[in-house]
Amino acid sequence: MLTRDELERYDRQIMIMGVGEEGQEKLKKAKVFIAGAGGLGSVTPTYLAAAGVGVIRVVDHDRVELSNLNRQVLHWDEDIGKKKVDSAVEKLKRLNLRVKVEAIEEMITEVNISQLVDGFDLIVDAMDNLPARYLLNKVAIERNIPFFHGAVHGFEGRAMTIIPGETACLRCIYRGAIIEGKFPVIGVTPGVIGCIQATEVIKYIVGIGELLTNRLLIYDGLNMKFTEFKAKKDPYCEHCAQVSKGQDKK
Repeated sequence: MLTRDELERYDRQIMIMGVGEEGQEKLKKAKVFIAGAGGLGSVTPTYLAAAGVGVIRVVDHDRVELSNLNRQVLHWDEDIGKKKVDSAVEKLKRLNLRVKVEAIEEMITEVNISQLVDGFDLIVDAMDNLPARYLLNKVAIERNIPFFHGAVHGFEGRAMTIIPGETACLRCIYRGAIIEGKFPVIGVTPGVIGCIQATEVIKYIVGIGELLTNRLLIYDGLNMKFTEFKAKKDPYCEHCAQVSKGQDKK
């Protein structure tokens, strides 16, 4: 049940066809796990908190550095040296006191990932490396949790939504050698991609619109173009093939 205060706060989005009070109540009950409190992990939780998502858990193990501040907009000069999760959660709570925001300072690993996402309805990929994304992709499939992928590099960004057992997964489309290390990025790129991820999360929770499933959306900020590539499930995918086969037998 929405309070009078919530009805007023979310009035403009409740007006949207397909949202209404019922959709807003769905947002209030939702629990979203966000992996990373950097560039994407600043933008996505900001708009989810503003939209009234009930519980947001942010997980990151880094501390704020000066070089983060061109793109990680939840962190400010006075936050340098602080834990990223503490800095992020402080701002999110100030943005919307009605949302429960949890901070966990841990590196996401094979050992802890299942426990970290336990009890959450959706997983948002706000990481900056492919190995961590693979871990998220795998646990999302194993736990049957919708997974919202985002990635950035320079002026380019990517986004895709994965529904376990139904759509192509991250491992279906990303193959080959894993390249690690420092990469360029300008702050507007995670701004765009993070907003797309938040949009997908909201649509999924409310149950409206068409999701970015089986489609990899590429954003080219330099030429201001959006390109879409169709993604197909790999019948031999090491992450989702066996899960899909198991579900097909039911």
